[in-house]
Parts: sequence; structure tokens; C-alpha cells
Amino acid sequence: MEIMNQVRDSMKDCSLLEKEQTELNKKRSEYITWPDYFMAIAFLSAQRSKDPRTQVGACIVNVENKIVGIGYNGMPVGCNDDEMPWGRNPENLLESKQLYVCHAELNAVLNRNSADVKNCTIYVALFPCNECAKVVIQSGIKEVVYYSDKYYDRPEFVASKRMLDKAGVKYRQYIPKQRQITIDFAAIDAMTGTSVEEVLNGN
Repeated sequence: MEIMNQVRDSMKDCSLLEKEQTELNKKRSEYITWPDYFMAIAFLSAQRSKDPRTQVGACIVNVENKIVGIGYNGMPVGCNDDEMPWGRNPENLLESKQLYVCHAELNAVLNRNSADVKNCTIYVALFPCNECAKVVIQSGIKEVVYYSDKYYDRPEFVASKRMLDKAGVKYRQYIPKQRQITIDFAAIDAMTGTSVEEVLNGN
């Protein structure tokens, strides 16, 4: 009887091991979708912006789901961020940021790593303004995926939609499948067995 129990237990162990191996051979089911991935990159790049009020990022993707351009709102190259105005000054436009800042969409197009961005999709945190709509249209981008359209009733954004519609550029609001995407370096350290201190020390 004892031998039979041992055999039964052994068979259970083998069955569990086989089940574990089968599960390990399957792909992960918790991976993020392409749209979530691209919009997350747009928001991550926005964290590079020095603008104290509005941080916007953009990510351009081609038909093969390859990223070909990333940008965020910031001052032109060569202009010292510490010497440029970052606020709005209605009484003195020369001391207002809007005359100087390059928007995320423009920077993403200019920073592209491909010959062009024709037929690409751009993921943006905010719906493009009229000036950025011109850049989108002229560069050949065919679709705009935006997260927020909070300025929808302002003339520059009404004009933006008018131009995009007439140029045949599609636009749609992004609806996240995953509500939270976190980069937890402490968890990564625990998973990989590496710590920031070890990296800094060259270990």
C-alpha cells in the first residue's frame, strides 16, 4: 500500500512538472499592446520637456510598427533653456514661450531616423494645434492618435481639424487597454539580481 502511494505521488509530481513546463513554453499574456506601447513612449518622452506647465510628447510609427521619430516640446537646439522664457506674458510677447518653443510633433518629424514619415501614424498626448497640423499634413503622416483634446473649442484647434479633414488625415482618440504602465527599477533589480550601486561601481 505504501509503495502504491509513493507511485501515485510520483505520478502527481511528474504531472505537475509537465504542466509547469507547458506553461513556461507559452507566451506571456500580460504584454502591452502596440498602441499602449507607443502612447506610453510619447508620455515618457514628454518627461524630457523643461516646460513647467505643459509637457507633451510625440511618437511616430510606420506601417510595420517601427518607431521612426520621437519628440517633446522644447526650445530650439542651441538656445539655452535657462535663458529662454517658459511662461506666458500677454503684455510682452517677446517674453512669452509660445514664440520660441518647438512643439512635440515638429520635433518628432525633424528627429526622424528614416528618409520620411509618409503614411505613418503619430501618437501624441494633446491634439495637434494648427501649426502642428500643417507639419503633420506636409510630412505625409496619415493618422493622428491623441490622448487629450481639452482645447477642442479654441480657434487654433478647430482650424487644425478643418485642415486635417480636408487633407484626408485621420484622427482618433486613444483609449488605453492598460490603465497603468510602470517602470519599477527596484523590481527590475530584484528580478535581474542587479542593483544601481553595482552598476555605478562597475560590477
